[in-house]
Amino acid sequence: MASHSVSEMLPVSLLYKQGELRPSRLPPIPGASSAHNHRISLHRGDITKLSVDAIVNAANSSLLGGGGVDGAIHRAAGPELRQECQTLGGCRTGSAKITGAYQLPCKKVIHAVGPIYNQQDPAGSEAYLRSCYDTSLRIAVENNLETIAFSAISTGVYGYPSMDAAHIACDTVRKFLDSDAGATLQTIVFVTFERKDVDAYRIIIPRHFTPATDGA
Repeated sequence: MASHSVSEMLPVSLLYKQGELRPSRLPPIPGASSAHNHRISLHRGDITKLSVDAIVNAANSSLLGGGGVDGAIHRAAGPELRQECQTLGGCRTGSAKITGAYQLPCKKVIHAVGPIYNQQDPAGSEAYLRSCYDTSLRIAVENNLETIAFSAISTGVYGYPSMDAAHIACDTVRKFLDSDAGATLQTIVFVTFERKDVDAYRIIIPRHFTPATDGA
């Protein structure tokens, strides 16, 4: 299985230079800056082929595999992943657990259980989704992992609107990188596949990770 290394995933700073990302016409989110543009990447493709320290699986609460990205990760990792997950006792919504990666090119898999989007309680859904990203980042740091790739958690069959989910992902990651806890993380990759998620991140990233004044 051909894999893609971190060096093949262009940071936001270079995406701006190459014109693949453009400044937002909307005002930046409070706290937005260009400080982390060299640490953030946007990649459209198959997360199972990324040679990073950890990929974040959009898992269900059983951790035993499912459809979409979850199923693809389990298939690519091989049966050993399911065997390890069977020992973990599941995982609650908004949390995450780490396992080995087995036949995947990454070192570890972090399984984050996103919320099923609740139109009657969007604030509750947001809290769960933010917790997925924050917990995954903390697990990465605790395990001395420096490069981490996120799937678009909950935007598939769980129905989370892609634009809102991208904002929550970018906002949580940016705030984590601003904190002391995020100092050891070198690269965070937002991995998209479906067009709706690609479009959402291209709109939302410039509102959080703004172009540097020197164009970098």
